[in-house]
Amino acid sequence: MKLFYVYPLYDVTPVSAKGIEVTDNKGQKYLDFYGGHAVISIGHSHPHYVNRLKEQLDTIGFYSNSVQNPLQKELATKLGGASKCEDYNLFMCNSGAEANENALKMASFQTGKSKVIAFNNSFHGRTSAAVATTDNPHINAPINKQQQVTFLSFNDFEGFENAISSNEYCAVILEAIQGVGGLDEPTTEFYQFIAEKCKENNVVLIADEVQSGFGRSGKFFAFQHHGIQPDIITIAKGMGNGFPVGGVLIHENIKASYGLLGTTFGGNHLACAATLAVLEVLEKEALIENTDALGIYFKEKAMEIPQIKKIKGRGLMLGLEFDFEVAYLRKRLIYNQHVFTGGAKNKQLLRFLPALNITKTHIDLFFEALKKEL
Repeated sequence: MKLFYVYPLYDVTPVSAKGIEVTDNKGQKYLDFYGGHAVISIGHSHPHYVNRLKEQLDTIGFYSNSVQNPLQKELATKLGGASKCEDYNLFMCNSGAEANENALKMASFQTGKSKVIAFNNSFHGRTSAAVATTDNPHINAPINKQQQVTFLSFNDFEGFENAISSNEYCAVILEAIQGVGGLDEPTTEFYQFIAEKCKENNVVLIADEVQSGFGRSGKFFAFQHHGIQPDIITIAKGMGNGFPVGGVLIHENIKASYGLLGTTFGGNHLACAATLAVLEVLEKEALIENTDALGIYFKEKAMEIPQIKKIKGRGLMLGLEFDFEVAYLRKRLIYNQHVFTGGAKNKQLLRFLPALNITKTHIDLFFEALKKEL
């Protein structure tokens, strides 16, 4: 059997990783400023994370959601306190796409409607409804296009009000900082307008925090920069530092019932242990505060480079926009400077999504490497 090749691959084979360093099968070390799409939140092989998972494996790694799992309750309590979202309830799943799928399903259950408002350059995953709300026709199969989705531009007040007042929509879904789309953000005024109009029209507001959550923006959730309260929040990526885990935070105004949602693997013992380890490290090492401070430092350093035309994002969810496509630059950074970075739908944007416990020294090394290739 051969692999079903759907990914263009760089000629790098990592075999070990620690902190921000990744080592390949030839012994070459790389600085990882991408974290596998913002997944590595507390660094590769963080000792507390590794010990938490090892200890859990020594006791029980998995059982289904048909039995009691006290780790889930412990996680819900700790996550509520860390995020200041105590008035939400947690449903655990396995990925960001699955989180968004369940969020959209809950919105439809809650309202009895099926149409959704999403935004240009969005990315919400590759499953059925999640991919339909993703603004990329190339990854939408005919079966996905049966979903009824209206795409609008950020900060289009008139267009948004005209759409939502039609009384046809179950949900509005948006990223406070777009990931794959290229780090565009709504203004605070527009996000607050969305929240107000959703409430007026009995539409469920879904905050997709899959990439921007767990401290990456300099606050626990990126929507918290805008002073709003979503009905549903979706999480994944940095939540498990590499362990596949996702979740849906559902406001307590939306009531649960048996069978409403379900999952085989979601919320298993190892997933809970991984997420608890991340939360514990975020708190103990003050990583959200570190993220906020380093985001400011990064922007100061970026302003010194004339080839950079625009600096986008917040915290350690950042992008550098050039007046040329960056694919070749990314390759040179990997092969010449041994530095991992990310791309975006915006072909002129270089994305920077490192672990949240990097230092100013690491940022200096990044800019030294970048300058050599510009």
